[in-house]
Amino acid sequence: MIGKLRGVIDSNGEDFVILDVNGVGYIVHCSSRTLQRLPRPGEPASLAIETQVREDSIRLFGFASEAEREWFRLLQSVQGVGAKVALAVQSILEPSDLAAAIALQDKAAISRAPGVGPKLAARIVAELKDKAPAIGAVDPAFLRAAGADDAKAASGAANDAISALVNLGYGRPQAAAAVAAGVAALGEDAPTAALIKRGLKELAQ
Repeated sequence: MIGKLRGVIDSNGEDFVILDVNGVGYIVHCSSRTLQRLPRPGEPASLAIETQVREDSIRLFGFASEAEREWFRLLQSVQGVGAKVALAVQSILEPSDLAAAIALQDKAAISRAPGVGPKLAARIVAELKDKAPAIGAVDPAFLRAAGADDAKAASGAANDAISALVNLGYGRPQAAAAVAAGVAALGEDAPTAALIKRGLKELAQ
């Protein structure tokens, strides 16, 4: 099995990259997020690889980090989630955002991925809640601001700011992260209006 490849980008496709490793071109399927971050053709690149062997094919899937590869595996442990759907979810959510969406049971964030309906999104957040190791890496301030930690719940101003950003169309994990950054910068006593303004600035980056 191939676990990692380091070589030179040969060319890009719609959902794959050809990585030249010592003269051998490997077709590696990636999420759109990973593809966007890869260097231009002719430049070196390294990818964590997940190898899937079927009766009629061997497919390679590439990831920018080990965390992304682990999420790819976890997502496919859910009934109804194959490689295509797993990559679609990873195309719209960073590992930290995906971990937060699972922790917060945010079905709406997951269902933004192409091919993921409300029922499948609900199954994903339910089945992975106790399996996702990356949840522990989520910034505690992120989860407090999102209200996931009842013992250390965010201030009313922070919760109001999160709600306002969600009403503007942002996903709850992204809104919570932006407000958490605002609280860190402005202080826990910052008013709602200031946190909303700061949150919008964070989301615009």
